[in-house]
Amino acid sequence: MSFISLFITFFNIGLFTIGGGLASLPLLYEAVVDGGMISRNLFVDMLAISQSTPGPIGINMATFAGYQIAGIPGGFVATLGMVAPSLIIIVLIAAWFTNFSSHPLVQDVMGGIRPAALGLIASAAWFIFREALFIPGTDMQISLPAAGLFIALAAAYKLKPATPVVYILAGGVLGIFLF
Repeated sequence: MSFISLFITFFNIGLFTIGGGLASLPLLYEAVVDGGMISRNLFVDMLAISQSTPGPIGINMATFAGYQIAGIPGGFVATLGMVAPSLIIIVLIAAWFTNFSSHPLVQDVMGGIRPAALGLIASAAWFIFREALFIPGTDMQISLPAAGLFIALAAAYKLKPATPVVYILAGGVLGIFLF
């Protein structure tokens, strides 16, 4: 894959991602896994790493995917492609939006964008849930160790919220013994 193709692929993902990094996951999956650039297992591993490293998850995923596809230059090109649409759009509409944000048409457009973003985030959540809790290759059979770990860490977070790094590290350590 050429650097131009890589840039265009991630530019399109960045252009159509509304709602934050998690909303980009279905688009990233379609582009890089369904597009045959990386394996499904590598995507899941990159997702876990992206979630546990500093920075926005969508940008981290683009960087990791680009690196896997074309090394360090690929990581740079994919990241640049992912952020370019946001930079361009912000510059172009920043002044316009502040002047017209209360206009009924703008409010209607935003009212339609919010549910679309929620749908993309829900799709990403379902993907993560399915990959984390169900046994691969089965007909939706739940992994009891994974489900137990999920429930225990969710309950721990509910009782004593802490930085996600604590729960990611705890999950990793417990995973050594459970899997």
